[in-house]
Amino acid sequence: MKSLLLSEYERTFKRKKTSIGIGIYFFMIVLQCLFIYLVGGVSFYDADHSVQLNSINTAPFFLRELGLLINFILIPMFVVDSFNGEYHSGALRLFLIRPQKRVKLFLAKWLVQASLFLALTFLTWLIATIFGQIMMPHVNETTFLNTESLNLFEGLLYTLKFYGMTYVVFLCVIGISAFMSIVMPNPIMAYMGTVACLIGGIYISDQFIYFIIISDSIFNVLGNSGQYGFYVSLLFLFVISHIMNVGIWTRKQWMG
Repeated sequence: MKSLLLSEYERTFKRKKTSIGIGIYFFMIVLQCLFIYLVGGVSFYDADHSVQLNSINTAPFFLRELGLLINFILIPMFVVDSFNGEYHSGALRLFLIRPQKRVKLFLAKWLVQASLFLALTFLTWLIATIFGQIMMPHVNETTFLNTESLNLFEGLLYTLKFYGMTYVVFLCVIGISAFMSIVMPNPIMAYMGTVACLIGGIYISDQFIYFIIISDSIFNVLGNSGQYGFYVSLLFLFVISHIMNVGIWTRKQWMG
């Protein structure tokens, strides 16, 4: 398993799409810092609630636009490249002819993608928190949407919980994108299928709006609104998508 993981990491970071995608993402973080600074630290929870950013509450607002970039571009691009791109190019056959269980190869691919986006999520939180502490007005307490006043420590825990919930949404998008990569015949259709699922989800249930406006949804959940549907839909998507992925991945005729 260790050799599979190392090989998967090596192939992932050798792809130009990976390095270019990560480079563009960090460039967007810099633009986000510049934008927040130029608008005087004003952002909003939703269409009806604006907020003045300060040294404690800044970090979650970085995900308003960056969350969209990750959900609709980076995750579909990286996951499709890993699961479908290698099959389409024929590289996957070289690994499948080796004496190893297919489920381990799937697990290695999933772990690499999950760890890559865990690192991006954590670095975004870290950069946004440092930016808030240095560039935004210093305060000892702050509030978030429908919360009581929080001190520095409680505010940091809130932002970590916010990013943790965001990461769970990213894991569900990875599951959806992996599924489309396994069932679709080529990378373009797998990418389009992933985006169609994310947008089409809101026509099935309003709960799936968090794929499109992720920050608004999590602010509402942490403000004690709509918690049950949010958690249940995430758990359902995560479990079902990954059960189906493993089932189809291990039974599909990849060598034909």
